[in-house]
Amino acid sequence: MPRAFELAAAQPWLMQPEALDTLLAVADGMGDPVALEARLGRHLDNSRTVTMRDGVAVVPVVGPIFRYANLFTEVSGATSTQVLATDIREALDNPAVKAIVLNIDSPGGVASGINELAEMIHAGRGQKRIVAYIGGTGASGAYWVASAAHEIVIDETGIAGSVGVVVEAVTEGEAANGRKRWQIVSRNAPNKRPDLTTEEGRAKVGETIDALEDVFISKVARNLGVAVQDVPGMGDHGGLRVGAAAVDAGLAHRLGSLESLITELAKPAATYPRKTSMKVSTTADLQAAIAAGTDPQTIEIVQAQQPDVEGIKAEARTEGAKSERERIGGIQALAQKGFETEVQAAIDDGLSVEAAGLSLFKAAQDRGVTLAAIKQDATRARAATPPVGEKVAKISVNDIYAARKGGKQ
Repeated sequence: MPRAFELAAAQPWLMQPEALDTLLAVADGMGDPVALEARLGRHLDNSRTVTMRDGVAVVPVVGPIFRYANLFTEVSGATSTQVLATDIREALDNPAVKAIVLNIDSPGGVASGINELAEMIHAGRGQKRIVAYIGGTGASGAYWVASAAHEIVIDETGIAGSVGVVVEAVTEGEAANGRKRWQIVSRNAPNKRPDLTTEEGRAKVGETIDALEDVFISKVARNLGVAVQDVPGMGDHGGLRVGAAAVDAGLAHRLGSLESLITELAKPAATYPRKTSMKVSTTADLQAAIAAGTDPQTIEIVQAQQPDVEGIKAEARTEGAKSERERIGGIQALAQKGFETEVQAAIDDGLSVEAAGLSLFKAAQDRGVTLAAIKQDATRARAATPPVGEKVAKISVNDIYAARKGGKQ
């Protein structure tokens, strides 16, 4: 098999010398045609525009975007949401495709069909990794499509943004052909043909445009995982941002090139960079995230933090010892002379201070006394004690025996 350089050098050329030198230098670096085909990619079966490179399907989103493919789109280099949807669906369903790159260079297109295409891409994120690459322009409807991918990679000179909707109307001037154009509208539909030469007519058309913009902005916010109110500012309120500025504003995730992106996506799935927007640790959290519209591919399930069992045990022991000391102290504070047995029993049985108090009260009732009486008796007993130094008579057992023997009772 001849190399590309030999094939090029053997041909007659009608070309300026400088340009021919450049062409031959490129051919010399390409090697043989088989390697060149592998580099450029091969056509994906059952698709119109998709090429395959190392398991990565590259879908060109180039030129103005229309809803349906026709002769005009073929001739003008435009594309259609119809063709793109068919090609992307084929790439999603083909088991040989590991990842998909939307190679975008488009100023946008008609509003009709853009939302359906973006929704299909967003849903396809559940099947395979989809990355949008903006090497030229990704504006307006084309940016809407890009935002639906897992990630947006932009070249340093790429242009992104123009988040908004516009309608341009051309009115026919009477002086152009000398004829007057009339439009008759049914009585119940005055807004079917608003007069764009009046402020009221333009305001009526503006209502429709604003409604479309609301959908545009809300879908971009969902796709990027940002707040709806932040999107206009990110896009410079309908303006355009270049390369790094687009990344800084949040319109794109990172800088890169198409070749490096394809090489990255061709690696095993485990090496894919994953954009995580939320971490969940319970089933309830996962269900709530999905219900809120979070992309399942951006949810990371993490293991719930295990409790510090030993720490909990130590804390429980400390708290338990403190409570036990307080309980025993409270019961002992209720103790009165003559009820030592009941007090000790309350402590041993684990009674609370309140339960111990009730137990002592019941014991006092059973004896026909009250705790107050016990205190009073204790006071009287202390008062009957002879003063210090006073002699107290002592009677022994022998004295009692002698008295009884002598007849004394």
